[in-house]
Amino acid sequence: MGFPKFIIRKSSNNLFYFNLYAVNGVVILNSETYTTKQNCIGGVASVKVHAPFDNNYVRKVASNGQYYFNIKATNGEVIGTSEMYNSSQARDNGINAVKRDAPIADTEDNS
Repeated sequence: MGFPKFIIRKSSNNLFYFNLYAVNGVVILNSETYTTKQNCIGGVASVKVHAPFDNNYVRKVASNGQYYFNIKATNGEVIGTSEMYNSSQARDNGINAVKRDAPIADTEDNS
């Protein structure tokens, strides 16, 4: 399976999470952790639904001066956090990649 894609994994403490990989194979979004695989699958579905809409993104600056973003569901809950970027332009490119890739990404279960 090529990119873009979501990959679901299970952590060492038995929690589930996903990463979204862009068309170039780089991680562009990390999920929160979930206690069940079903909830993690629901998180992927939520990102797919909310990704196209700019008002679901919260642009942030970390305490170290790097840029990142969160994507939120309609209820305001964070459903994904980006990698860190060196500029606001790079962060905005990351947002555009999530908007482009999330709705069409396949899901691979590696849990």
